[in-house]
Amino acid sequence: MASAKQKPRTIDEYITKVNSDQRATLEKLRRTILAAAPGAEECISYGIPAFRLNGRSLVFFGAWANHCAFYPGNSVTFKKFRNDLKAFQISKGTIRFSPEKPLPAALVKKLVKARMGAVNG
Repeated sequence: MASAKQKPRTIDEYITKVNSDQRATLEKLRRTILAAAPGAEECISYGIPAFRLNGRSLVFFGAWANHCAFYPGNSVTFKKFRNDLKAFQISKGTIRFSPEKPLPAALVKKLVKARMGAVNG
């Protein structure tokens, strides 16, 4: 998990500060997001990795002590993919997963594309 004292300025800096299992999972998640949204801009927002599209927030992800998390935006996205998310712990705006059971790339791409539609709306 990233240190609160030295906030990362880039996604690379953030990823280097997480444990090795989480690092590999987050790197794959990052590549999947970029493949789904090639025009997205990487940034750090709220202290975690994020992507913007046309200046608007698209999706976020992060590593925590006991899990990784993906933040795909609004509740409409969750409702649309509720059945696909049954295997994961979800709460308002958050999908929690572990390095041992990461989010499938195909699902991440669907979530990102849905958010792109909302952002470009």
